[in-house]
Amino acid sequence: MSEYIIEAIKRGVLETLTMTGYASLFAYAGGLPLGILLYATAKDRLLQNRPVNYAIGLVVNIMRSLPFLILLVLLIPFTRWVTGSSIGTTAAIVPLTVGAIPIVARMVEASLCEVQPGIIEAATSMGASPFHIIIHFILPEAAPSLLQGAAINVATVLGYSAMAGVIGGGGLGAIALQYGYYRYQKDVLWTTVILLVIMVMVIQAVGGLLAKLRRKS
Repeated sequence: MSEYIIEAIKRGVLETLTMTGYASLFAYAGGLPLGILLYATAKDRLLQNRPVNYAIGLVVNIMRSLPFLILLVLLIPFTRWVTGSSIGTTAAIVPLTVGAIPIVARMVEASLCEVQPGIIEAATSMGASPFHIIIHFILPEAAPSLLQGAAINVATVLGYSAMAGVIGGGGLGAIALQYGYYRYQKDVLWTTVILLVIMVMVIQAVGGLLAKLRRKS
């Protein structure tokens, strides 16, 4: 590979990490509260509210059912409105965030559902409010599962970031498409694939380690 390609790959790694990091952060800013609401408003939960739970669940399920490439195209006008452009690393963060929010919400809900009912009953008997129970009892108890779920979600966003290259999102996906596919440079294609696999493995390993440490604490 030429020096130019090597520099492009280095830049692609940085762009991929930037897209993944910011999109994951924003996705949790939106998905974590949604996941908590889905859990808390479900039947026999702290804030049981069937209409609210159904409405949120319906929106989340619809968003989850959309293939990411279709979502990329559908969100082009919104992305352009938010960032001023529909291409580039910054623009790609918008659809990545929107696509990840429902996944985060369902993952958070599933993690919270693993908390033993006895813990909630004990907190309720002490007179704790629903908000206090969620913040000080349920979330800490579900922390190991939440950390493992976070690793899966970040790895998912990383995979989505590669697909964002189809519409000029930048990163390793764009390099694999431009050089590996359009120009038939198989060495570039396989290099980007290997780098993406390594990045996913590192993310999963870190998430598993943090979850393990949390269980021991």
